[in-house]
Amino acid sequence: MKKTFLTLATSAALTVAVGVATPALAQSSAITNAILSQKAGQLDKAIVSIDQAIASDKTKDKDKPKAWFTRGDIYYQLVDPSTQALFGKYAKDMKPGEPLQKAVESYNKALQLDGPTGEYGKQVPARLQNLYGLAFNAGVAGYQAKDYDKALEGFKLASQINPQDSTAILYSAYTQDAKQDYAGAKASYNQLLGLDVYKSKPVPVSVYSRLLSIAKEEKNEAEAKKVVQQGLAAYPNNKTFLIEDLNMSMSGGNNAAALDKITKAIAADPTNANLYSVRGSLYDQQKKTDLAQEDYKKAISLDPKSFDAQFNMGIYNFNQAATLYTKASKMDLKTYQAKGKPLEAEGKRYFEASVPYA
Repeated sequence: MKKTFLTLATSAALTVAVGVATPALAQSSAITNAILSQKAGQLDKAIVSIDQAIASDKTKDKDKPKAWFTRGDIYYQLVDPSTQALFGKYAKDMKPGEPLQKAVESYNKALQLDGPTGEYGKQVPARLQNLYGLAFNAGVAGYQAKDYDKALEGFKLASQINPQDSTAILYSAYTQDAKQDYAGAKASYNQLLGLDVYKSKPVPVSVYSRLLSIAKEEKNEAEAKKVVQQGLAAYPNNKTFLIEDLNMSMSGGNNAAALDKITKAIAADPTNANLYSVRGSLYDQQKKTDLAQEDYKKAISLDPKSFDAQFNMGIYNFNQAATLYTKASKMDLKTYQAKGKPLEAEGKRYFEASVPYA
């Protein structure tokens, strides 16, 4: 805190030498009085004095950055772990989180007025970084205590201090999810998508997963499709998004697109028996029987209990047998004597092949 008091001796000397000659000097004196009270540990008096300086239109423009910075330092002492035990009593009548919020507000105003290279403005980033840690830790403590409103307040303030920090925004979204504020969580997850850090790399896959879940909970099909496409653009081989995309195509009756998508899904998840079974069904619909049989057999080899693949294999062989028996039964005697027996024998082989899948 040494830098805070660099101008203290000069200001005090000026006050003693010239007294309170003008309103402007009176407000400069108010700043000095705030600093003196702060140094003496009388933060209640310091707050009164500095608020007078801040509120007065008589405070000179050149003194305003100092006033706001001093105000930030006073409120900072109320939340600084190294001084909170000593000065925390002065915050007992304030709302929870108010000292931290006012410290942030004050430092930001000092930076706005003084610029990043000014005497006070250049000190602000380090102060804000410390406050960021305090706000974030307050959020974590609230979350662990299941006080989600308090947690969200901390994470939101941390995000306000450092708008490009992804962690505070992500934790805000997690907190909103926990309190079932899905609209808020959706806004926070989408806020992550716009951060500079994610212009060169994708956001965590969990962000797309949660956005998809929220869209489903809201029964917003258009939004769900949009999220799936965003997820696939960021993670082209993610099997969850591939399968979601596949299901959307199939539910829309677009089997041609579904076939292409399921092949990609199989490439991403080659041991998923269900995918082979579904692709086999699509091949069946396209009368590509040989390809369908290959997929059903692959599905069964991966999962011998795969009901769909077993059923489809059984049905295929049974239908082949029935077709051959029917064809033989419709032959006249002469044709049957020439060709009927081989057809029935082939039909029997198909029928026997269907039995293991029954």
